[in-house]
Amino acid sequence: MYQVSYGDGSFTFGDFSTETLTFRRTRVARVAVGCGHDNEGLFVGAAGLLGLGRGKLSFPSQTGRRFNRKFSYCLVDRSASSRPSSVVFGDSAVSRTARFTSLLVNPKLDTFYYLELLGISVGGIHVRGISASLFKLDPSGNGGVIIDSGTSVTRLTRPAYIALRDAFRAGASNLKRAPEFSLFDTCFDLSGMTEVKVPTVVLHFRGADLSLPATNYLIPVDTDGSFCFAFAGTLSGLSILGNIQQQGFRVVYDLAGSRIGFAPRGCA
Repeated sequence: MYQVSYGDGSFTFGDFSTETLTFRRTRVARVAVGCGHDNEGLFVGAAGLLGLGRGKLSFPSQTGRRFNRKFSYCLVDRSASSRPSSVVFGDSAVSRTARFTSLLVNPKLDTFYYLELLGISVGGIHVRGISASLFKLDPSGNGGVIIDSGTSVTRLTRPAYIALRDAFRAGASNLKRAPEFSLFDTCFDLSGMTEVKVPTVVLHFRGADLSLPATNYLIPVDTDGSFCFAFAGTLSGLSILGNIQQQGFRVVYDLAGSRIGFAPRGCA
C-alpha cells in the first residue's frame, strides 16, 4: 500500500506494485506504480499522475539507465486545445537550441529541482530590490527557487514579488486597470483592444536568461477582456517557477549533466 499527500492538500491512497509500461514501441519493465483507490484534490478526473520529480520513486529516477537520465516537456497554452503538450525521454529530449542553467542540490529536500535565480528584468531594466540573496538556498535547506510543472502560477518571495509587480505596473501605467482577481492583484481591462504593448519580463538564471512571451505573464481571467499579471507572492521563503511561465518552451532536464535548459518555441 502507499499514501502520498501534496502541498495543496491533494492526496492519493492505494495499492503499490510493479508494472511493465508501454510507450508506443518502447516497453519498460518493473516500474513501481501506485493504483489509487482514494484520490482527492485537483487531479481528480485525470487518468493518472506521472511523477517527474527528483525522488527515488519518480519515473525519471526509476528509468534512468534506460533513458540516460534525460527528459523534456513542452506545455502548450491552456487555450490551445487542438495541440497536445508533449514529453520526451532519452537523448532526443535534449534540444540543440536550449540554454542551460545548473541544478542546485538541497540535501534536506531531494525531491525538487532547484535553480539559481539571480534577478529579474522588466522592460529591459533590472528590477531594483530583486537580488540573488532573495532566492538563496541556505545551509539549512530553506529558501531557494524550484521549477515545478505541477504549480500553475510562479510564486516569488514577498519582497521580490512586490518589486516585480511595482515595476510592471509602472511600465504598464498606460493601460486601464481592472479589479483584482483571485490571487492576482494586478489586472487590466483590455476589452476592445486588438493590440497591446506591455513591458518585457526576463528571468535571469545563472547561465540562462528566460525571456517570457507576454502570453506567459499576462493571462485572461474572464471573457470580458480582463487580463492579470500572472505572478504571485508567497510568505514562504521558497519561490516556484510555475507552468504558466513555462508554456511554449521545451524544458530540458539533463540529470546526467545536472542541468536544466529552456528552448523557445519548443512545442513545434
